Amino acid sequence: MWLSDTQKIGVGLTAFGLFFMLMGVMMFFDGGLLAIGNVLFLAGLTLVIGTQKTIYFFARKQKIRGTACFFGGILLVFLKWPFIGVIVELFGFINLFGDFFPVVIGFLRRLPVIGNVLSAPGISKYLPTSRSP
Repeated sequence: MWLSDTQKIGVGLTAFGLFFMLMGVMMFFDGGLLAIGNVLFLAGLTLVIGTQKTIYFFARKQKIRGTACFFGGILLVFLKWPFIGVIVELFGFINLFGDFFPVVIGFLRRLPVIGNVLSAPGISKYLPTSRSP
């Protein structure tokens, strides 16, 4: 599957957004880094899947609690409550993107080094089993 140039830029923005959010948490919940990370993540997601699909994804009735928590957490980060905002945002993120975790774990299990670590007896019993076709 080939990505268009816009989608490639979106993947880069999403990766930078996740990086800035990680750095914001590592720097003891620095509000500026977290805010930049949130903006980059949302911009990258929009460029990867498109505007209409992004709106549809966040506006689905089944995901409304996750959407409210995710955007509420972003709002709290913007309002200088970064610790509470990240916790609320993380709850919303898990509610929104939790369906993708088994797919990601299945992909990671196929990688050379990470796959061996994830297949270890102490770790594998806590991870979801993959349903490969």
